[in-house]
Amino acid sequence: MTNNKYVLGWIDEMAAMTKPDKIVWIDGSEEQAEALRAEACSTGEMIKLNQELLPNCYLHRTAVNDVARVEGRTFICTSKKEDAGNINNWMAPEECYAKLSKLYAGSMKGRTMYVIPYSMSIVGSPFAKYGIELTDSIYVVLNMLIMTRVGLDVLEALGESGDFIKGLHARADIDEENRYICHFPEDNTIWSVNSGYGGNVLLGKKCFALRIASYLGRKEGWMAEHMLILGVEYPNGDTKYICAAFPSACGKTNLAMLIPPKFLSDKGYKVWCVGDDIAWLRVGEDGRLWAVNPENGFFGVAPGTNLNSNPNALYTTMKDTIFTNVVHNKANNTVWWEGLDKNPPADAIDWKGNVWDYTKYNKADKSTCGAHPNSRFTAKATNCPCLSAEFNNPQGVPVSAIVFGGRRAKTAPLVYQSTSWQNGAFVGSIMASETTAAAAGAVGVVRRDPMAMRPFVGYDMGDYWAHWLKMGTMIPKAPKIFHVNWFRTDADGNFIWPGFGDNMRVLLWILDRCEGKVDANITPIGYVPNAEDINIEGLDGVTLDTIKELLTVDTASWLDDVQNIKEFYAQVGERVPQAMYDELAALEARLNASK
Repeated sequence: MTNNKYVLGWIDEMAAMTKPDKIVWIDGSEEQAEALRAEACSTGEMIKLNQELLPNCYLHRTAVNDVARVEGRTFICTSKKEDAGNINNWMAPEECYAKLSKLYAGSMKGRTMYVIPYSMSIVGSPFAKYGIELTDSIYVVLNMLIMTRVGLDVLEALGESGDFIKGLHARADIDEENRYICHFPEDNTIWSVNSGYGGNVLLGKKCFALRIASYLGRKEGWMAEHMLILGVEYPNGDTKYICAAFPSACGKTNLAMLIPPKFLSDKGYKVWCVGDDIAWLRVGEDGRLWAVNPENGFFGVAPGTNLNSNPNALYTTMKDTIFTNVVHNKANNTVWWEGLDKNPPADAIDWKGNVWDYTKYNKADKSTCGAHPNSRFTAKATNCPCLSAEFNNPQGVPVSAIVFGGRRAKTAPLVYQSTSWQNGAFVGSIMASETTAAAAGAVGVVRRDPMAMRPFVGYDMGDYWAHWLKMGTMIPKAPKIFHVNWFRTDADGNFIWPGFGDNMRVLLWILDRCEGKVDANITPIGYVPNAEDINIEGLDGVTLDTIKELLTVDTASWLDDVQNIKEFYAQVGERVPQAMYDELAALEARLNASK
């Protein structure tokens, strides 16, 4: 397959440790993929679904102790602990290699090692980075074929270079006490052992495309961000692009695949999805910031996805999809999950493989769910009805705006604009969401998730913020930076803003600000819209007074928030840039002056 001595030498070394019975190279062909699907079905690793209703779709179940990313078992292994930072778990590289080598030893005996050459972003593009994942899981192979660009052209593009990300995954015993997902950014290496769940074992995703890539981006002068990319097409055919970062449970995928309200679609407005999860950003020759989605598919949460919440995502899953940990509807050999519709199947197997009685389902008790709350679909981006025509553009798309968001009941207004790139980086650094009844623990607790990257930065968070500040000096025509909050509530705890497709009304104001088409009011936190500039045409129950309420800046709440931010900055540690403290002090002073 290749004569690259770096690739071959590394594979030999890993095979000597894991001792597979045989080694199979993945070439990206449909013929090989189909043979692997058949093999997985013959062993029970996957179940072939109804090929008339769900063509080329399959069901997989993970072990019951292996259903989500494990932040507590995820490590950044840098030679100096301070380079990993206080937010990450750290282990010395030598210690980690030694510990995990014992777990890998002989772990592939009786199994096949699959060699997956893959590219994050379009092969040969200025953004492209190459990786090779070694795994003993057909499930991983088939998911990587959907989520990344796999094939022999990757080996051709790599040539004789040793510049690739080395990923080793072994299921071993799926032992949660010895489960590790470890990143060695100084070695371009990722090791994952004792897991079979996608977020821990599809090493091109969060492991490479965010943790390792964020480290590379800092070193090489670009950015790897936990951001969706969408395009808003105007009736005249012009399309403007937005990158947006949201913590979990804030509607990120729904926004990425947004369907405009009818009054806007009737006028010719459209929204195109470039990516739903990760953006790599580089400064273009024209001085603008350009973005690509380095992935090739969607690894989405199934529960709650339906024809009302996200029809584009649902349509995307209707062929060529691997479903993980959802309900198996035996009556017609299809799948179901909570929130799909109001017709749970009577003849069903739950995500654990047990007979499921939907009449005993209790919404307040997650243990009664038929599908695991973190059950997933792995679907091809090319099957998405609203996929952007620029999805495979090797140059990416030019970014007009960067949007941060969170789930705040009172503090953040519906939308505001930062006053500068530095101030925008500060806004990103203080991103937060309040826990809801659906989350474990107390309701209303603020969790800081800077740039939605808290679990995904491959080095110290303070250094990451410093990189953001430095990038601001490197982009002559930098995007404007905004913050949104779809989740403001009234006195009874009800959401005031309708959300979903109507969020486009806010996106249009954001893009108007980028074009200098509308004014705004300066407040202690930044620029807030004139209520009249948020289009509420056709919105039932939403008046101009409603918008004014959504745009108020609650000074007392913000001053309380400042104290929480100070505590968080102290937790991040001594590498928090002085510019961030200056921004925080200036915010506090403006809030006190406005009382």
